[in-house]
Formats: sequence, structure tokens, C-alpha cells
Amino acid sequence: MDSSTVETGSRRRAGLTGLYLGLFATVWFSVPAAGGVLRVLLIVGSVAALLTAGWGLTLLLRAGRGSSEPRDRRADRRYLLIVLAEFAAAGVGALLLSLAGQAAYTPALVSAVVGLHFFPLVPVLGDPRLRVLGAAVCAVALLALVLGMATSIAPGLIAGVGTGLALLAYAALAVISGQKVA
Repeated sequence: MDSSTVETGSRRRAGLTGLYLGLFATVWFSVPAAGGVLRVLLIVGSVAALLTAGWGLTLLLRAGRGSSEPRDRRADRRYLLIVLAEFAAAGVGALLLSLAGQAAYTPALVSAVVGLHFFPLVPVLGDPRLRVLGAAVCAVALLALVLGMATSIAPGLIAGVGTGLALLAYAALAVISGQKVA
């Protein structure tokens, strides 16, 4: 594999990361219901995340298709299984919390599931930095749970802002590193 193929692959991965995580960060910034200055900050975070997603898409499109190497179907299946397990765990957990009358903790649970899903993705995507992202998102989930139980702060506020920031930061760093390869 020549260096241009490796660079194209790196740019494509960075672009996809920026696109996907930028979009998911936007979703997380929309979780908390807030007013006043906090609402404005959440909107700013959403706009920044959308811009990062757009930047990732631009990087992806500029990288082109690269070589005609066959896709790794085994890795694709593992990725799909991990994401399906993530959605199933989040959905079942949300249902159980709702049935228990604790729906306010759903964002914290979903944040924990999202954080945990990054760990098995490390070997699939070949990105050991996902462990840091996973740990950060799990820490946000734990903080949302603890503060939700100990204070009047809504767990969704902590989970939404914290997870959104973690995903946005990772997305932005991925796109910046992809630009350096370009």
C-alpha cells in the first residue's frame, strides 16, 4: 500500500469521524431542556457540532474513494453488531427506567451505554484513542447519575452537555488531524 492510499484512508476515517460524531454531538446538545443563557450555550454547541460535521463531510468528500481495496466484511459485521447491541441496551434500559418511574435517568444510562460501546470499537476501527472518549463519556454518565441523585440538577442536563462536549471535542480533533494528513 503506498503512502497516498494510507493518507486517503486516514483522511476518510477522520472525515467520517467528524461527520458522525459531530451529528451525534448535535443530538446530545438537544437532550437538556434549558432556558436563558444555558439554552443559548446549547444552541452554540449544536451549531459548532453541525459545523464540525460539515467540516468532516468536506474532508471525506475531498479525500475521494482512495484505492479499490475490498472492504473488510468481518470488521463491518463486528461494527454492526456492536452498534445493534448499543441500541438494544439503551432501549431496554430506557424502557426499564420508565417502568420503574425513573425516566429522568434515561440520558445518564444512554450516555453510559454510548461510552461503553467505544471500547469494543477500538480494535474494529483501529483507533486506541476511542478508549479515552469512552472513559470520558462514562465519567459524564456517572456524574449525571450522582448529581441527579444528590442535587436538583437534572441528569439529562449533565449527560446532554457532557456527552455533547466529549463527542464534539473528539470530532473536532479527528478532523483537525485529518487536515494535517491532507
